[in-house]
Amino acid sequence: MVGNKQTKLKQTISNHRGTKILATIGPATDSYESVYDLIKAGANGIRLNFSHGTFAEKERQIRWVRKAADALGCQVAIVQDLQGPKIRLGDFEGVIEVRRGQTLALELNTDYGSSGHIPTQYDLSTKVKRGERVLLFDGRIRTEVSAIKDGVVYVEALNSGTVIKRKGINVPDTDFGGDVITAKDRADLVWGANQGIDYVALSFVQSPEDVKALRLLLSTMNYKAKIIAKLETRAAMDNLEEIIKESDVVMIARGDLAVETVAESVPIIQRKIIGLGRRYATPTIVATQMLISMTEELEPSRAEVNDVATAVLVGADCLMLSDETACGSYPIEAVKTMRRIIEYTENNSPLSVTFKNDEDHSMQAAISEAIIKLAQTIKAEAIIAETKTGATAISISSRRINIPILAVTDLLLTARQLAIVFGVESFVRPVSANAAIKLTDLLNKQHIFNKGDIIVTVSGKHPGVVGTTDTIKVRMLD
Repeated sequence: MVGNKQTKLKQTISNHRGTKILATIGPATDSYESVYDLIKAGANGIRLNFSHGTFAEKERQIRWVRKAADALGCQVAIVQDLQGPKIRLGDFEGVIEVRRGQTLALELNTDYGSSGHIPTQYDLSTKVKRGERVLLFDGRIRTEVSAIKDGVVYVEALNSGTVIKRKGINVPDTDFGGDVITAKDRADLVWGANQGIDYVALSFVQSPEDVKALRLLLSTMNYKAKIIAKLETRAAMDNLEEIIKESDVVMIARGDLAVETVAESVPIIQRKIIGLGRRYATPTIVATQMLISMTEELEPSRAEVNDVATAVLVGADCLMLSDETACGSYPIEAVKTMRRIIEYTENNSPLSVTFKNDEDHSMQAAISEAIIKLAQTIKAEAIIAETKTGATAISISSRRINIPILAVTDLLLTARQLAIVFGVESFVRPVSANAAIKLTDLLNKQHIFNKGDIIVTVSGKHPGVVGTTDTIKVRMLD
């Protein structure tokens, strides 16, 4: 174990990678060997999709992740991705041909053969209003609500095409009034609260109140996971800054976002979210179809390589693989490919993207700026920061410096949560005075640092107490 950790840290110092990778487990990777290989290939976090599978399967996968992380001597974050409102078409035979101008009837769990109404898996009649858009088959069929009567939603088709069972429905004009945590989500959370999961991803977020509601629910369950707000609705774009400030992490879910807005807006929205994330020290995850061709092909397209590199250049904390590792033919190769693109981009980028970052005048922000300016001026080999919740490391990380940030914490949960934060490598050590200095001594004895290396340490006068970071020290190793 110690040897593995030492080897991994040496690689971190000598080949520092800032942007992290989140991989999804699915049928293609549903084994310990596959999970081990995903993490070894470069996955820093593992996503468990609670739209599929049983508790028994998820429990087994969590056990595999922890075992593999221990074997490889690293910290890995586990994400519980909640299903959220299942706004999809229901089951029916064959395909339904739709003509422009045609009136369609949508009804919860109806039998299409006997009623002529298209079944849905969500009762839209309780939410949508006349004149609002209803986009069927992931936006391929665009309709507008013309009437609602007796639990049936009548819509007029704005274009022609076909509809297939179980495909997604988007309602970009509809306000769900905070009703985004379903009964299934609550049951999944009750189960997850006892599994040592690090993050909960909330689907269909429309306002900061949705995040607050989940935070309150987690608190009542004594569930210590941090919250990832999935930004995938048009309503979220209207409340973007407040959602980002309220969330622990945000995910740019570009698939639904492209349908809810317009596809050409997504690159601009992505940059805006990453910029706001850096301003408010809220880590960002870019998701959906980053290497989607690798579900069937061994090599990605040039456009996908460019997409990954662009997300790195503008400063995303983490990039996510979904179908690529869940059900693709080359899951391990997809992680290796993403890692190669990230490392090449970070090591060869002629650009340095900056965002407006003058909003935060807190003591922590000022200390972080001082740490970074000092570390860059003296060409420090690493910054070692003591942290209880991870806030100090995240604040430093949000400035996107090319210097390894080594976080020292006594909480295993915090260490795992930091695994998907840009440029951070975390260590679990007992609470003590000078914990950062003691870690420096240990790494120096293990010859991970070299004679003459300059290390910046960050600590507080009250070890283990949240919000007391106030001391910066510089040390040249002998």
